[in-house]
Amino acid sequence: MVDFNVFTGLWIFIILMVGTPGPANLLTMAAGAQIGFIRCIPFNLGLTLGKFLLNIAMGLGLGILLVNFSTFQTLLKFCGAGYMIYLALRSWNSNNQTNRQELNIGWKQGILVHPLNPKAWVMTLIAWTEFGPQLGGFVFQFVIITSSFALVQIVVHNSWSLFGAILNRSIPNNLLLSRILILLTIIVIIWAVLI
Repeated sequence: MVDFNVFTGLWIFIILMVGTPGPANLLTMAAGAQIGFIRCIPFNLGLTLGKFLLNIAMGLGLGILLVNFSTFQTLLKFCGAGYMIYLALRSWNSNNQTNRQELNIGWKQGILVHPLNPKAWVMTLIAWTEFGPQLGGFVFQFVIITSSFALVQIVVHNSWSLFGAILNRSIPNNLLLSRILILLTIIVIIWAVLI
């Protein structure tokens, strides 16, 4: 029988890790400010699918590979940072409605964010190593960990997008707001890579 405290601890951990500002949340907030909440939903679904795939990989042993091959880990870290910075900078000059309509941020762009995000690796690795063994067999661990992350992400990423869209409506100089959010995102990405 699994202890209820294990579930509670896992959920508190996931809510805190997924909910706090990080590269993915700041990207989705910047996207919400740029293209609006509704158009961010596919991107957020891609983020959730990407984390789901990362959880599968961690459950099947990616964590062991990352720990034992630091060169592979470093390569993934810098490639991921480059990709997330690229996504953030794509909207630097989108200061009018035409540019925003052309800005393509969909599930295909979102699916790569978490597998290339160092914060996502850390949180999935901790979930699998610290909480997973206490949950029982692998199948049960898989169902609980992946579905818990997915449910929390759907709520959290959409909330960050909505917050970005609300900020966009509240602050009159949208270009300035967008650029501040982009710069903040880039700073967080660089900070995540360097720690």
